[in-house]
Amino acid sequence: MTVASTIFGNGLVYTGLEQGPRPAAVAIGEGRVLAIGSIDELSAFVTRDTHHVDLRGRLLIPGFQDAHVHPIMAGVEHLQCDLNEATTADEAVAAVRDYAQSHPDEPWIIGAGWAMDLFPGGTPTRQMLDAVVSDRPVLIQNRDHHGAWANTKAFEVAGIDASTHDPASGRLEREADGYPAGTVHEGAMGLFDHLHPGIAPGQAREGLLWAQELMVSYGITAWQDAWVGASEEGFGDTLAVYRQALEANELKVRVRAAQWWDRVAGPEQIEGILARRDQIAASCDPLRLSAGTVKVMVDGVAENFTAAMHAPYRDNHGHATDNHGIEFFEPGQMRQFVTDLDANGMQVHFHALGDRAVTDALDAVEHALTVNGPSGNRHHLAHLQVVRSEDAPRFAAIGATANIQALWACHEEQLDELTLPFMEDGAVQRHYPFGELAAAGAHLAAGSDWAVSSPNPILAIHVAVNRVEPGGSLPALGPKQHKLTLKAILDAYTQGTAWVNHLDAATGTIRPGALADLAILDKNLFDIPSQDLHTVQVDQTWIAGELVFARGVSQ
Repeated sequence: MTVASTIFGNGLVYTGLEQGPRPAAVAIGEGRVLAIGSIDELSAFVTRDTHHVDLRGRLLIPGFQDAHVHPIMAGVEHLQCDLNEATTADEAVAAVRDYAQSHPDEPWIIGAGWAMDLFPGGTPTRQMLDAVVSDRPVLIQNRDHHGAWANTKAFEVAGIDASTHDPASGRLEREADGYPAGTVHEGAMGLFDHLHPGIAPGQAREGLLWAQELMVSYGITAWQDAWVGASEEGFGDTLAVYRQALEANELKVRVRAAQWWDRVAGPEQIEGILARRDQIAASCDPLRLSAGTVKVMVDGVAENFTAAMHAPYRDNHGHATDNHGIEFFEPGQMRQFVTDLDANGMQVHFHALGDRAVTDALDAVEHALTVNGPSGNRHHLAHLQVVRSEDAPRFAAIGATANIQALWACHEEQLDELTLPFMEDGAVQRHYPFGELAAAGAHLAAGSDWAVSSPNPILAIHVAVNRVEPGGSLPALGPKQHKLTLKAILDAYTQGTAWVNHLDAATGTIRPGALADLAILDKNLFDIPSQDLHTVQVDQTWIAGELVFARGVSQ
């Protein structure tokens, strides 16, 4: 019999297999859960070398798993010109100035993190940057990475002027004479790709390790990286970064990598995608790193009017325009390549934010199911800002997972000022209908989309239950039925994502034989007022029975 290396006792355990926590002890050994029961019942597993963790009434849960996150991107942002902490336009400009002054030898000032709601219309101008950096190109992506802010020098170096046409997949904001105003959206960012220097050698790996330390401090033990293996945005081969970190024994968490689907390359890229998947499978433990997913960007985002909608966006006067957003693929084309990916055993991870994008993604999954039959590939749609009522039951019907970013499901400035006023009447009632999806039988997974928003699952849990931002005073977003129960969102962030990541046979719940991927919370989530959920903190994180984070202790 395997003896226990560690026993957790004197607290509550939420296994994920019951309705709520119960008083219990958990014995682990050789990286896995051995047994759950009373201390007396676990005595057979105890030796003089067994380590006892006193929960002191705290709550032991399965480790969180993030279903949609960009850790390397977030880590690199932290190392570059990082505007995530700016709370005003002046602070954002000052951060660019300070970074440029402290990095005089960088040929380009590259960074990310500015919030659209800091600027009128969500579109900062080139002149704001020119005032602090005029001698070097500046290109700073916004927080959601669907747009960028450039100075005049960047436009000049790229040869972009009033005669430059908008690319099919994007748009430039323009001044009265047609000259670029300073903000570019979606595919228009690609006009700079061949010029800026990209990521410095070693910076991506340094960013990954920094991001990993932050994420494990939030109890996260596994994630799906929603964009790897592409050279876009200057990130190089980030799948290789993961493999190198694993080989160097630096990668603590479990990672499923979603390979980027190039919008231009077409179906001939499938061969390379499959080869990369198979190379990882041949050299890496699938419980540590796998690459059996493809990320397909269906549309943009609502705040810059590029999310694909059934109803047209409205103008500043409330009149309907002819803009329904951007679909990056013709629906028939997407149905075909999704069906081909499915036939080759690949999971498809869709960015589908607008309701028309959701419809098209569901159509593609349904087509693949009709042509190929059930596959077990576990396709999932992320974001789901707006979903038509008739599409809600389709998730369960075709086995598509709703991959939710619950932290966004509340009233906040960007939604209330830059999005809802430009949508059809009643659109607020269709925003982030997570409770409706759950009631219709949809399988739920949960993620953060960090660096777009905080990677802390506790904050997202708070919003999913309350539909109000942590500590906020605004009314709840949408109707009551869009709220999720605490169990539903906690399960989505643990076993729900484990299932999407094909890790459910070994993780996601606390049960004998499962890997000991665990988190200790300082309070019982199930026994505090819902408005206080955001105050809960992670005290410890364990992966495969090893302590990887302890609050207040340097690892």
